[in-house]
Amino acid sequence: MEEILRVEGLSKSFGGIEAVKDVSFSVYRGEVLGLIGPNGSGKTTLVNLVTGLIKPDSGKVVYKGEDITGLKPHVIANKGIARTFQQTKHFPYLPTIANVLVPSMSPRGRRDGSPLEKALESLVFTGLLAEADVPAGRLTHYQLKLLELARVMALSPELVFLDEVFGGLSPSEIEKVMELLEYLNKGRGMTLVVIEHKLRYLMRMADRVVVLSYGRKIFEGKPEEAVKHKEVIEAYLGRGVFT
Repeated sequence: MEEILRVEGLSKSFGGIEAVKDVSFSVYRGEVLGLIGPNGSGKTTLVNLVTGLIKPDSGKVVYKGEDITGLKPHVIANKGIARTFQQTKHFPYLPTIANVLVPSMSPRGRRDGSPLEKALESLVFTGLLAEADVPAGRLTHYQLKLLELARVMALSPELVFLDEVFGGLSPSEIEKVMELLEYLNKGRGMTLVVIEHKLRYLMRMADRVVVLSYGRKIFEGKPEEAVKHKEVIEAYLGRGVFT
C-alpha cells in the first residue's frame, strides 16, 4: 500500500490540557479511514493540526513525502488536502454557486478545467444545481452538508478529511451522502478520512479505523477488530454504539 499521509507523534495542549497526546498513524492512498472516539477524544483537534488550522506543540505531518507541519491552511489545501467541518462553513449571503467557485478558482482548482465548469459539475454531482442562484444561507442543513461536498469536489483534492459529515441528517439523507462519498473514493480516487459518531454507518464504509480516547491513540486496525477491542469498548462505556 502506498502511504499518502503520515502523522508522527503529534501533540497539542490548551491551557495545560493535553488535547492530542503523541498520536501517530498512516493513511494509505485510496482507502477510507475512520477516525473515531468519544466526545472530547481529540478527533477534530487532530484534523485541525493536520490541515494547518492550529500548530502542534510537537510531532510532524508528512504528506506524499513532504513535511507540511505548520503550513497555512490554504497552502495545505493547494497541495491536495481538503476538509469539511462539523459546523458547515459557507458564505451565507453569496449564491450557492459562488460558494463553490471559491475553491474551484484556487490554484489547485484551476489546474484541470474552467472554474465555472467545475463549479457547475460539483453542483450537478451533489444535486444542488437548482439552488445555484439561491443564497447559501437559505439552504437546508442537508443541502449545506451537500455544499461542503461540492466545495471539496471543486478543489480536486487527493485526500479529504470529513468531520461528522452525517451529523444532523436523517437515515435516508445519510444513505445519499454515503453514495456520494463512495463515488469520490472509488470514482474519483480520493482518499477519505471520516470522523464520525454514527458508527453504524461508518463501519460500513471504513477499510480501517483509528480510535482516540482522551487525546491518545488506543487502537488502529480493521473495524471488525475494533468492536471487540477491550480498551475501545471501555472508552465508549459499553453503550452499544457499534450496534
